[in-house]
Amino acid sequence: MDEVKIPDDLDQVLDEAWHAANRIPGFLSKDEARFIGMVAASAPARGTILEIGSFKGRSTAMLAKVSQRYGLGRVVAVDPHNFNSAELQGLRTAPDTSTFDEFSANILSAGVADFVDARRQYSTGVSKDWKSPIRFLWIDGDHSHLGAKSDFDGFLPYLVPGGVVAFHDTLHEFSGPIRVFVEQVLRSNHFGAAGFVGSIGWAQFRPDDGSLFQNQRASLERLAAPLIPFLGGGGRQPHGIRKILFKLRRSRVPRLPIQPQQWGHLLRPPSQG
Repeated sequence: MDEVKIPDDLDQVLDEAWHAANRIPGFLSKDEARFIGMVAASAPARGTILEIGSFKGRSTAMLAKVSQRYGLGRVVAVDPHNFNSAELQGLRTAPDTSTFDEFSANILSAGVADFVDARRQYSTGVSKDWKSPIRFLWIDGDHSHLGAKSDFDGFLPYLVPGGVVAFHDTLHEFSGPIRVFVEQVLRSNHFGAAGFVGSIGWAQFRPDDGSLFQNQRASLERLAAPLIPFLGGGGRQPHGIRKILFKLRRSRVPRLPIQPQQWGHLLRPPSQG
């Protein structure tokens, strides 16, 4: 596993990347965008930055700006661009509506077209032929349980030890991301340090010593798992009193921003301080 290295100019690079990304419509907040940019720059592993779910390119631009600055290669951005997730259904205006042209124009305008490998496919179509190691797996696609699980299961075999997986919308009202994050990440000793930033759930892949972080993951699980019963399958979201109770439960989950200077400390096993 590589050593955690935080570039000296990372804060400035994240600010500049967010300036470009924020011009693009999307659902990623500033804190969330800075977090995925930080992970892209400093995940202690080697391999591809893989994004599942690009929409109009906000997160793509953020990741690609960081990759451009530090020579990390092209960001692989996977999205059929057909509003296939529950989060986007209300934005579809016709059966053949697509975000691909707008995505392409936004990436070009951000100056990162040469640092993006856009795959206009479902993730399952890409994963069946995937062979490359992955250092950062960013999942923001179909938010159903089947969709999130397919995204995770399809690419987990290629996540490099020390790499990071992160799910968007784990703390929003979608059943897939939170359930997969709790059941397959927080409950697994293949993962080490984990946490939440905004609505992002993240964890470092540590198949050799993830058990050292078991107590930390278990404490997060105790706070996050009670959210799952409020989120029914089939895209149903809580309403009325259930929605109020869901938000009260969610308020107990720590999800503050992570600064670059904190990152290396968070990834150390507890025995190392």
